[in-house]
Amino acid sequence: MSVVTGRVSTLGWGSVARLGLVQAALGAVVVLTTSTLNRVMVVELALPALVPGLLVALHYLVQLTRPRMGHGSDQGGRRTPWIVGGMATLAVGGVLAAAATVWMGTARAPGLALAALAYLLIGLGVSAGGTSLLVLLAKRVTPERRAGAATLVWLMMIAGFAITAGVSGKLLDPYSPARLLMVTGSVAVLAFVVTLLALWGLEGRGPDLATEPDATRQEFRAALRAVWADARARRFSVFVFLSMLAYSAQDLILEPFAGAVMGYTPGQSTSLSGLQHGGVLLGMLMAASAGRQWRGIRFGSLKAWMVVGCVMSALAMAALAASGLVGPTWPFRQTVFVLGVANGAFSIAAIASMMQLATDGPARREGVRMGLWGAAQGIAFGLGGVIGTGACDLARWLFASPGAAYASVFAFEALMFLLAARIAGARLPVPEVKPATALPQPGVEGAR
Repeated sequence: MSVVTGRVSTLGWGSVARLGLVQAALGAVVVLTTSTLNRVMVVELALPALVPGLLVALHYLVQLTRPRMGHGSDQGGRRTPWIVGGMATLAVGGVLAAAATVWMGTARAPGLALAALAYLLIGLGVSAGGTSLLVLLAKRVTPERRAGAATLVWLMMIAGFAITAGVSGKLLDPYSPARLLMVTGSVAVLAFVVTLLALWGLEGRGPDLATEPDATRQEFRAALRAVWADARARRFSVFVFLSMLAYSAQDLILEPFAGAVMGYTPGQSTSLSGLQHGGVLLGMLMAASAGRQWRGIRFGSLKAWMVVGCVMSALAMAALAASGLVGPTWPFRQTVFVLGVANGAFSIAAIASMMQLATDGPARREGVRMGLWGAAQGIAFGLGGVIGTGACDLARWLFASPGAAYASVFAFEALMFLLAARIAGARLPVPEVKPATALPQPGVEGAR
């Protein structure tokens, strides 16, 4: 159940897990469109890799609408309709993306046109559903539990990625267009049904405007200007952009680096992804303790975890740069694991801080604030792959040694992490959370 405080109920861990199911459902549809369909376009249809790259970039570009989506949920005072509507839009976009991919095999131009529409819908669905889900978490989870709630929800999203990729991969083998449509359609329908069941009765029926009765009477542009006028909101936007740009820029170049410089085979370089994600998982679990206390020992503030996580990420990127100069004798796998731990720690602390800052301040506009930071993250992820690969190509042209070329890109990413750490440490006042000393007792809070 949930604990009621005045007119607004707080979510117990069971209810947070239900929102985690929704996040997993969102991730299940997205992973099909950004990985499975990507592979089909490039391998089975022999299209240039630029085609799926541009389509994925389009779905990130559309996430500029996140502040507007957040404002819409602010106006109504309820987040559930926006989450359900976003999931429905995402599901339709996923099915259309699969249909477009199949169509490209016989009619390339109309298939590409339908794919552009599909990825547009995917971006809109993620913007509406993902933003409102984070706002609901921010408003209904007590401050000392936000790091743990963010960890639980993100771990469930990662599980959704893994399960969907594994199961759909087996069902698609041997590949056929009919199988692709069947699998994608089934995942989309199942994700939507899971979303409906998970959200059933979770938020309640009345508007959640107990603390901001005037929130619905402000136009979007005025609300956005008011949020942007807040120095903390601007600084946090810059922090999110820099840290997530550095976080995503290495995604597309780490495995090629392992092969070209470290001499890894394709199988060995692919296994790096699992190693890195294992580190991310450990870092997330460590950061979940932020703001909590056990036997008089406090496990650090959100701000401290953000700063330390970004500094550790910068050091790990610098170590990767050094490995490009030293070569195969460098402890490369250990460096990749440490990078994963640091990335997981700072990302969870950043998400929890996002939830904390979204609900802080005299003129609360949670949806617009969360949408602004979500848009900064979307732009960073969209640019990350382009900048990472483009900078690598440029560096290879400038430097004769591939190792030196990759090292220069990793050093640039380390610099971005250090800049993000400086913003988080010196200029970003995250509200302090009163330490929680006890875990919820069985029977007091659970699934609503």
